[in-house]
Amino acid sequence: MVKYLIISILLFFTEFCFSQSSAGARQIALANSDIALSNDVFSLFNNPSGLSQIKQREFGIFFSPSPFGIKELATGYLAYNEPTSIGNFGLGFMNYGFELYKENKFQLAYSNYFSPNVSFGFSVFYQTVKIQNYGTGGTFNISLGGIYNFTQNFSLGFSVLNPLRVSNSEINLPLQYSFGTSYQIIKQTYLILALQKELYFPFSLHFGIEYPGIKFLTLRFGIQSEPSIYSAGLGINYSYFNLDYAVTSHQDLGFTHQVGIIINFNSAKE
Repeated sequence: MVKYLIISILLFFTEFCFSQSSAGARQIALANSDIALSNDVFSLFNNPSGLSQIKQREFGIFFSPSPFGIKELATGYLAYNEPTSIGNFGLGFMNYGFELYKENKFQLAYSNYFSPNVSFGFSVFYQTVKIQNYGTGGTFNISLGGIYNFTQNFSLGFSVLNPLRVSNSEINLPLQYSFGTSYQIIKQTYLILALQKELYFPFSLHFGIEYPGIKFLTLRFGIQSEPSIYSAGLGINYSYFNLDYAVTSHQDLGFTHQVGIIINFNSAKE
């Protein structure tokens, strides 16, 4: 019983430590600074406008098996991107928690270019929370975002999560604004920066570096404030598979490991 009480407290604490945008091992390795560099299938959850930058079908799986060494806090995401002649459509699912406290999210997104340099996207989702002995509740909300490519190397982006601020007795989704920039200093090497603000919490600064170390291998590093979290990871890119790993270090709660895989169906065909 004491264990369940401690875990229940951690569940609510980790909602602050890891915002709802924390989907994708690549994104977490970059400290969630990828607002202006959202270009894989997990953009669905972080900045839906990034889906329009994907020219092929993609399917992704992300899993954090034991945050802070506690398997009851496991988190999993599924995401799919379908490009069409009228824009990109995305479909996603999230599962978080254990038998005492569980969250599920079902998400549908759309993104398109509205000029050669400007993409915009939005998503609609339904999120449920189940608390043992208290019942189950659910609510609809949206997220939206945009990316403006000034040049081939320099981009600005923004996203807004849960702007409707819909809440009920079971669910109170936080309103979060994010603004970011991305700069490609040399071929495939990016410096990225983001500023995030969640309602009732201080500003949080996020910084990341993505560097292609050797063939098929990409190295990533990140740091964020409020709370202070350091992150690192690597990506193995071969044929139609992108295998990503990330590790984060929280100043009080220790290390957390995440892994993800993205399948690029066009690469498989080629």
